[in-house]
Amino acid sequence: MDKEIYIIRHGETDLNKQGIVQGRGINSDLNDTGKAQAAAFYEAYKNIPFDKVYTSELKRTHQTVKGFIDAGTPWEQLAGLDELAWGIWEGKPNDEHAITAFKGLMEAWEAGDYDAHFEGGESPNDVVRREQEALDVIKGAANEKTVLVCMHGRAMRLFLCLLTNKPISEMTEFPHQNTTLYKVELSGGQFVITEFNNTDHLK
Repeated sequence: MDKEIYIIRHGETDLNKQGIVQGRGINSDLNDTGKAQAAAFYEAYKNIPFDKVYTSELKRTHQTVKGFIDAGTPWEQLAGLDELAWGIWEGKPNDEHAITAFKGLMEAWEAGDYDAHFEGGESPNDVVRREQEALDVIKGAANEKTVLVCMHGRAMRLFLCLLTNKPISEMTEFPHQNTTLYKVELSGGQFVITEFNNTDHLK
């Protein structure tokens, strides 16, 4: 095994709780539930000898892995791990207009149009391009054998497709709750998921 990557989604924010998309443009904080989820994850995995913590540039990921950073694990922010930008729909109420808009976009993606996006936002193809840059950084650090990556729901689904060479159309096959864990091993250039949507730390 060349590298082991623990990939988690950030803890809960108030907008998560309300079902409102944040995307790349809203830099929200964890709420009390999210802080408790982060603490539970740290308690469960604090003895893993992480060589590095990678996060997006959004503070909800920083706050989720704060325990590891405070304990002295080296930390790097990569913009490539940021959430997909939902453009004009970020932070908007989850009303019938939003539901209709999102339904239309999801249908476009399901039909194979991975360049479809909201005004001012990003497409899945846009996100995968920058995630590839982030992955190149992570893979290129030869001295980092065990790393923790904290990112975002939609971006995480796309990242897992990228790692496992699955088509973007299969991104919905990667469920995610706040602080869920996917553990991935890299051997001989191939990534294999060894833990799938693990939330044991929340029990």
